[in-house]
Amino acid sequence: MRFSFLSGSNASKTSPMTASITLNQIRTLKVALPVPLLGLFDYLPSGEQDLVSEQWLGCRVEVPFGTRRLIGWVCEIGHAEMDNLALKAIIRRIDAVPIISDELLASLRWTAKYYQAPLGEVLSTAMPSLLREGQGLPDVCQYAWQLTEAGHTQYTSLRKNSRALQLAERLVQHAIDETWLEQHLPQWRSIMKTLHTKLYVERVVVKQNTAHKILENGPSLNTQQQQCMADILSTEGYSVHLLEGVTGSGKTEIYIQAIAHCLAQNKQALILVPEIGLTPQTLARFEARLPVPVHVLHSNLSDGARARAWAAMASGIGRVMIGTRSAVFASLPEAGLIIIDEEHDSSYKQQDGFHYHARDLAIVRAKNLDIPIILGSATPSLESLHNAEQNRYHFLHLPSRAGLAKPPTVRLTDVRKIKLHHGLSQDMLDGIKHCLEKGEQALVFKNRRGYAPALLCHDCGFTAMCTRCDSPLTVHAGQKRLICHHCGYQKPKPLACPDCGSLALQAQGFGTERLEEALSEFFPDYPCIRVDRETTRKRDGLEQQLKLLGQNPGILVGTQILAKGHDLPLLSFVGVVGVDEGLYSADFRAPEKLAQLLIQVSGRAGRSTHAGTVLIQTHHPEHPLLLELLRGGYRQFAQTALAERQLAELPPYAYMALIRCESVHSESAQAFLHDASTVLLAHIKQQGFSLHSSGAIPAAMPKRAGKSRWQLALTANSRQELQRLLALSLQELYQLKSARKARWSIDVDPSDLS
Repeated sequence: MRFSFLSGSNASKTSPMTASITLNQIRTLKVALPVPLLGLFDYLPSGEQDLVSEQWLGCRVEVPFGTRRLIGWVCEIGHAEMDNLALKAIIRRIDAVPIISDELLASLRWTAKYYQAPLGEVLSTAMPSLLREGQGLPDVCQYAWQLTEAGHTQYTSLRKNSRALQLAERLVQHAIDETWLEQHLPQWRSIMKTLHTKLYVERVVVKQNTAHKILENGPSLNTQQQQCMADILSTEGYSVHLLEGVTGSGKTEIYIQAIAHCLAQNKQALILVPEIGLTPQTLARFEARLPVPVHVLHSNLSDGARARAWAAMASGIGRVMIGTRSAVFASLPEAGLIIIDEEHDSSYKQQDGFHYHARDLAIVRAKNLDIPIILGSATPSLESLHNAEQNRYHFLHLPSRAGLAKPPTVRLTDVRKIKLHHGLSQDMLDGIKHCLEKGEQALVFKNRRGYAPALLCHDCGFTAMCTRCDSPLTVHAGQKRLICHHCGYQKPKPLACPDCGSLALQAQGFGTERLEEALSEFFPDYPCIRVDRETTRKRDGLEQQLKLLGQNPGILVGTQILAKGHDLPLLSFVGVVGVDEGLYSADFRAPEKLAQLLIQVSGRAGRSTHAGTVLIQTHHPEHPLLLELLRGGYRQFAQTALAERQLAELPPYAYMALIRCESVHSESAQAFLHDASTVLLAHIKQQGFSLHSSGAIPAAMPKRAGKSRWQLALTANSRQELQRLLALSLQELYQLKSARKARWSIDVDPSDLS
């Protein structure tokens, strides 16, 4: 069928009709828009030259929406009556050919349905910001910069010690491609512009021939690694491999060899890592071993760099991508393998916007693409272990460290009734001292940044609280500022107590800043490097902090950023401070997260030939979780935790969703959840569902950023029943009058209950 349309209210001209559409129908574009509304929106093409066909699917269009212009995605071809003049025409078609593949569109449809989110918001989240704004696909040719003939002879005239001279001296040796510049020299464009203005440099296209790239040789696989590789390569098509390997067992080597096999089949590979800080180290290892350029996608890159990386993979030019959570949306027209490193990590769960889990979405994509996926971790999530027990996943195990490395010795030190030196026991200080005297490195782990978690008046008991959150303000920056870690509010530290005027204000507790200060005083002859969110904000901030220590004896003080995947060969001692804070929590997932964190941070010790020691400082040495980890390791803890979850009918033996709601007025949030509960209970009764609703309850932090926070928990023994209930209720929830006075969202499979 072919139609021609005229803009505005002019009559449409028709060609002979096909049997599938009646004479009074025309084909329309059903467009997903980035608005918090369910469903697709019907539009006409913009002119008689635009013929509606399947080639529109996956293309972007600019459309009128009320008084605004929005960028949307054509997701379906619809039908409308020819005399329906209320339909508006699109403003323009942005893409001549679809930029979203059939597989990616199908996966995003599944995502919207499962996580109960509007498809337009899902598509908007999946696309790099420049593409969301309607810009064209960026040029995916790879470019490099080299010195011109004039540059070779005149670059020495540049100002001494200037950045332009330093860059020119690099270019004397060889041309430098823009991918390397983006990753290692953030300000390169302005510097290169200076050189280009002087005609010292020129831009050239880099040929993609990497046949002559000199690759580093990797270690030989041990027997356990060989068995894992054989199992991975023996399966064809879709399969999920859960690779449990103790820290230092060589999981990364398995990844590299699996990717090399994928490339040999002329396929693409996608690797997800949980933190931006892991990307540079992982990237360096992969670049040294793989014969193709490795593309990177994470939030610290510029908008242009993210768009180019996405477009490179979508075009098929890119063969390997490493990225954080959002990279799961990369287009993979020639997909061959997906790898999720540290699959247990909660960073894979999106907490803003719609609440997707990148690991679970990656598994769905692997199934739709009919390719294998590897989930790797030293501490697999209880959900993944349960799936392996149910034979949904192939279980692979690396129980021993690779090479000569040995597992660290772990012990507890009881600090009850013991005098602490700035929060550190004498056992801890002696362990650090012994490590440093051997010329090795120590890590002191405290999962709380800042100087101290609270400011207290010793005379009247006043505590400095955030005015917008139910949380004390954290003392920061050498006790000069108070900062809320939840909403970002900050103010100078008062000189006297605001309540009684006393000068007896004391910083209570210990954060990484205070530990850094204390350790620098205890060990003045050794460098003490702090690694937390404040010191690693800049691009490659973690890499730069670790370089400050290098291969010299010294101390690292850090948060959980240091617990994930970093290979520190000289690190032989790990001290854990403040573990007690995580032993008692209302969140049923808290023990699992604490066990994973302790195992992960302990695994930093003794990665090379240096024997490792881990000392955990606690007021609760008889706590069952700590004793179980000491006696049986993570596997024994996981078996006990799974049994407890089953008895309590908690995930993974049950299924959960939270309806979260927040408002400036607590009454508005409660009113919405009360109305939502009425809708849900009506459907539960009508359909005979076996579900439990908690009703409206305050969130773990009832007030955050000036908003009152409430939530409603739904639990079910059947995933299908839970999904059906949400699908039946969703439209009614959007139409509730009380929904207009509060901000609400649905979190399917919540990773925390806060």
